[in-house]
Amino acid sequence: MRSVGSILLLTGLALGQAEETVPIVERPITRKDRDHWAWRPLGQAAIPQAPQAKRLANPVDHFIAARLQPHQLSLAPKADRRTLMRRLHFDLLGLPPSAEAVAAFETDQRPDAYERRLDTLLASPAYGERWAQHWLDLARFAETDGFEHDKVRPNAWRYRDWLIAALNADLPYDRFVLHQLAGDTVSAEAALATGFLLAGQDMPDINLNAERRHMVLNEMTATVGSVFLGLSIGCAQCHDHKADPISQADFYRLRAFFESGLTFKEQELGKNKVKGRVMAASSKPTPTKLAVRGDFRRPGPTVRPAIPRIALGTAPAESATDRAGLARWMTGRSNPLFQRSIANRLWQFHFGQPLVATPNDFGNTGERPTHPQLLDWLAAELPKRGWSLKSMHRLLLTSATYRQASRGAGESWEKRLAADPANRLLSRMNRRRLDGETLRDTMLAVSGQTTQRAGGPGVRPPLPREITSTLLNNQWPVSKSAEDHHRRSVYLFARRNLRYPLFELFDRPDGTVSCARRKESTTAPQSLILLNSEFSLASARALAKRLAKLDQPTAVHELYSRLFQRRLSESDLRLAKRFLVEQKPNGIDPIARLALALLNLNEFLFLD
Repeated sequence: MRSVGSILLLTGLALGQAEETVPIVERPITRKDRDHWAWRPLGQAAIPQAPQAKRLANPVDHFIAARLQPHQLSLAPKADRRTLMRRLHFDLLGLPPSAEAVAAFETDQRPDAYERRLDTLLASPAYGERWAQHWLDLARFAETDGFEHDKVRPNAWRYRDWLIAALNADLPYDRFVLHQLAGDTVSAEAALATGFLLAGQDMPDINLNAERRHMVLNEMTATVGSVFLGLSIGCAQCHDHKADPISQADFYRLRAFFESGLTFKEQELGKNKVKGRVMAASSKPTPTKLAVRGDFRRPGPTVRPAIPRIALGTAPAESATDRAGLARWMTGRSNPLFQRSIANRLWQFHFGQPLVATPNDFGNTGERPTHPQLLDWLAAELPKRGWSLKSMHRLLLTSATYRQASRGAGESWEKRLAADPANRLLSRMNRRRLDGETLRDTMLAVSGQTTQRAGGPGVRPPLPREITSTLLNNQWPVSKSAEDHHRRSVYLFARRNLRYPLFELFDRPDGTVSCARRKESTTAPQSLILLNSEFSLASARALAKRLAKLDQPTAVHELYSRLFQRRLSESDLRLAKRFLVEQKPNGIDPIARLALALLNLNEFLFLD
């Protein structure tokens, strides 16, 4: 049993009545530490001279071609126009092109036809809806608290809507980050962006408010470090980082930027008094104490806001003392991590794999870049382009590297696969499977069911009976409007403890931590849900209904046109006719059954 004295000591520590006088001892940052690739200053990467000059469309291609040359490889042949059209649409909008749009592009002989289509897609409101999902993964966004009770956050959706609007408006990336770190110092509208900091899990019913603050601030600090700096700084909340030159004091100095702004009360913002869960600048700074061994009951020395020492590089000490100052330092010339991080993410989302395979960890345990000079050139290019993400999209998507074919045949293609089996050299384009959100949105689009309504609280479409029978009361109250059930996936209610089944099976993260790169599993339940779910069958029936006035041969042709944006081959036609003949009367229209089968083909699930 514990003595009375030990109980009193523990009680005092829990109430913050004792402070341990533990000196801060940090090992110095060495020249060897600073020699790690991620912490070196951005170099003036010279654009290399490379063969295939006629094929190379912009500087991106020069870096790729120069990397391929020692392996006796060159860029793969250009993909056909249908493939490029589908690739652009799914990349930028998360939606398929129409068959008519593909046909028009295939016959457009203007030399800038591709660039024209690209600019049209970047101007579409659907662009922000697509790219917001990438950032929501990073922001560990959800509309509930998580943990056991998983309480609803009624205004969390306002951050999601701010994000979509900011991306569509092409808010410069430096301002985009400033608003998410310190928008409350900019304007009431920008304050909604600080929902990024507060998007993580929370336990409002915890017994000790001090413990709750400690957990939320530590998680917030770790997320800022990984998302904006590519540092696994969260590993240092209990002890010095085991692999990187980041001390525990570094962690709490970074946390000190956020200490005074944290409030658990929703704020009224702007003239309309819109409520939001946001950060709030305080005139009375809240001191930050290093937690000995990471224990909130063991407060150690007080630390002031400061940049992690390794991130300062060789620049003089920064004067940042608040969140706005932190955001300004992020985008400054002395911080190569920030620019490398976003350049790597943009590449990842367009090419299917990042230049650095560990996007949230550039440290010693992370992967080295496959193309370091290209990464640095792209990182330096972003501020030169006014921090415009859309301009960077255009740069990457107009490259010959992006327009490579992903599949081929013959001896030369076999040589390419043998020399670069994992495609780390970018000797071809990567084939990619559609994620769960894009898959659902595509099924709604091709079946004519999509609802265009945007924004507002997350909606809850019906769930399968086998799931609803296990739920608590009001855990998933179905939205009353049937029209809302067919809205884009980014507007579906994001509950941490209950993901929409299609999303969960197709590897959507659960929102507990920042997700920089989704895993891509292949499991039997994925096939089962696509073939047997009510959603899949409803999509197939809606698609068949749109073709009800057509004769069967014409309907088959139209199915292939809507689903794959191509004409069906003789082989396709023979198989379709055989399939329809073999269907037995069972209450489901044969064309609907064919549509369901086609929705399960790899051609529908994968993007070349």
